[in-house]
This record gives sequence, structure tokens and C-alpha cells, in this order.
Amino acid sequence: MDRSADQLLSEGIAAMREGNISFALERLKAAAELDDRPEILSNLALCLARERGDFPKAVALCGAALAEEPWNSLHYLNLGRIHLLEGRKRDAIRVFRDGLLHQANPLIREELQRLGTRRYPVIASLPREHRLNIFLGRLFTKLKLR
Repeated sequence: MDRSADQLLSEGIAAMREGNISFALERLKAAAELDDRPEILSNLALCLARERGDFPKAVALCGAALAEEPWNSLHYLNLGRIHLLEGRKRDAIRVFRDGLLHQANPLIREELQRLGTRRYPVIASLPREHRLNIFLGRLFTKLKLR
């Protein structure tokens, strides 16, 4: 482990929290050149998605981090956020839930709460968009049966 890579990582994470994504991307790229730890790759992937919209590369980097550390919920959090930026809400929710299976991360819980969860369709054999499911769902909600 290179001490300067740790310093660059912490500077990059701090810049991301402040909303300075371009500076964070610069710091995390420099850290990744020195050390290719999964934590660095995962945060770099999120920055790439936010700053440049390079979703395929971001998903690949985050996937590599997940392959090395499947127990670390940070990678699931970052991959879920990348999916949200890409507009893939269903995939993001699935990834967030997978992350919670490995570790109880409060940030993942916040993301899921912010997104909201949908109830299962009243008639599971019919699609969610079917008129009968919509009608029965609204009716049961009004009658407080759901």
C-alpha cells in the first residue's frame, strides 16, 4: 500500500462529498495509477459516471471491485448509484438489496428509502401494468387492506 495513494483516495472522497466531481476524478485517477485496490476502483467508477457519463467503463470498474471484494457493501452502493445515474432504477434497487445481504450499510438503506419500494401486484400472475392490478391495488389501498 502506498501512503500517497491513501492520501489521494481520501482527497478524492472528500471532493466527491463536497460536489467537486472533476477534482475527485483527477485525484482518484492518480490514486488508481499508484494502487489498484477495489476501494479506489469503485470510487473512481462512480466519478467517471457522474463526470463523464462513461457508464460502460464505470460498471466494468465497479464490477471488478465487486469481484475482488464481494462482501464490501461500498461497491454495491457505488454500482447502484451508477445504475441510477444511467436511468436503470430496477437494476439499482436489485444491487442495493444485494449489498444489504452482505453488510448492513446505512447509506444503502437511505438510497432505498429515497427511491421508495413498490408493493407486489395484487394478482401476481398478471403484469403490474394490467388494468385489473391497477384497479385492485388502488381499491385495496383506499380500503387500507394493503
